[in-house]
Amino acid sequence: MSRRTSQLSIRRGQDKVRASKASHNSGRSTYGQTLFNAIAILLGIGMLSEPLAFAYAGWIGGTTIIIFYGVITCYTAKILAHIILDDPRLKSYSDIGRKAFGPRSGPWINALFCLELFTVSVALVTLYADSLYAVMPTFSANTYKLLGIILLIPTMMLPLSVLSFTSIIGIVSTLLIIAVMLIDGLSKRDSPGSIWNPADTSLGVRNVGELGLAFGLFMAGFSGHAVVPSLVRDMIDPTQFDDMITQAFIAATTIYAVIGIAGYLMFGNSVSDEFSQDLAKHSIYPVLNKIALWGLVLAPLSKFALATRPLNLTLEIILGIETANVSIDDHDGKSTMRDPESIANPIKRRGTLNDISTAIERAIFTACSVAVSIFVPEFASMMAFLGAFSSFLLCVIGPVSAKVALARRCGFWDAFLLVSGLFMATWGTIAAVWSMQ
Repeated sequence: MSRRTSQLSIRRGQDKVRASKASHNSGRSTYGQTLFNAIAILLGIGMLSEPLAFAYAGWIGGTTIIIFYGVITCYTAKILAHIILDDPRLKSYSDIGRKAFGPRSGPWINALFCLELFTVSVALVTLYADSLYAVMPTFSANTYKLLGIILLIPTMMLPLSVLSFTSIIGIVSTLLIIAVMLIDGLSKRDSPGSIWNPADTSLGVRNVGELGLAFGLFMAGFSGHAVVPSLVRDMIDPTQFDDMITQAFIAATTIYAVIGIAGYLMFGNSVSDEFSQDLAKHSIYPVLNKIALWGLVLAPLSKFALATRPLNLTLEIILGIETANVSIDDHDGKSTMRDPESIANPIKRRGTLNDISTAIERAIFTACSVAVSIFVPEFASMMAFLGAFSSFLLCVIGPVSAKVALARRCGFWDAFLLVSGLFMATWGTIAAVWSMQ
């Protein structure tokens, strides 16, 4: 009886998807384009800490966690897609939250997005400074962070069209650092830095606190659910979304696993927060390695303004510098609040005073990101906090809770994900905050 009910539920869901596609199809992206965008979103700076996550969790724990996270985040991405396609009024993650939990959930969801974006901004500053220090250790990493204020503020004033173009630097540098790691690891015969002659590794967990950090580090790599609604709406044929997102998560999980396993084999339990730092010390191709590191210097500088744009626009709306277009109505017909992940083209108030106010706000924001990066210099700690706190809430707990609230029932699998997600998020957050002290 339960199997028949489940099959009927699946058929109804598929019928709703087809109906949504037939009556509200305005997307412009093909299957391949959406797949590329999804993979590009998933492959972020979190990949640099994958070897460290394996070092914290060990071979058994690391392999189990990365596969488990890949499966559950793919599942929750499909949950968001089905909710979006079930209601043509929904356009953003916050809209889903308001539909499931009511309009009062909006400010909490927006605050969570803002915290996540600010954490990302701090991590980008840390990555830029650490990479520059690895290339030119003339000055300290903190000195380079202060220099970053001068370099980053002008990029905050660039238009979105220019910022989107510069994101290519990030993609190229990501591919380059992976290529350098594999070339070095396969070419070198002596440890550390060799895949053929691995460094000291652990089969199991060495420290319970470090396992909590591993939870956050692994989950940070799968944090891309905020853009799922946009990907769904932009597909020419949204009925293909489930298959597309499955392929995207298989690709991302495979790449993360390759990076984590190769980096852990090469540098073992002594691997750094960012394995690129270890490549700088033990590479047999110093020129190629320096090119890759310069890519990691330029990538955060080019990505900082684009990654933090939604947060800056939200702050400018709160300060009255900008006026956002009103989002869609929620399920009660009330106007929704402006949310960071859906702000694209705000209405800018003209005037020299507002231009100056925008410049001051963005300069202060940049300075705050640099200041936090100086006080919390550990890249792994920031990524662990990002993954354990924000990513678990947005990528696991939020989507499953929304499904349960809308369906008014909770199956065993969803209950298991909620309990395990809350457990690992709490454990990981405490471990990340503790590591910052």
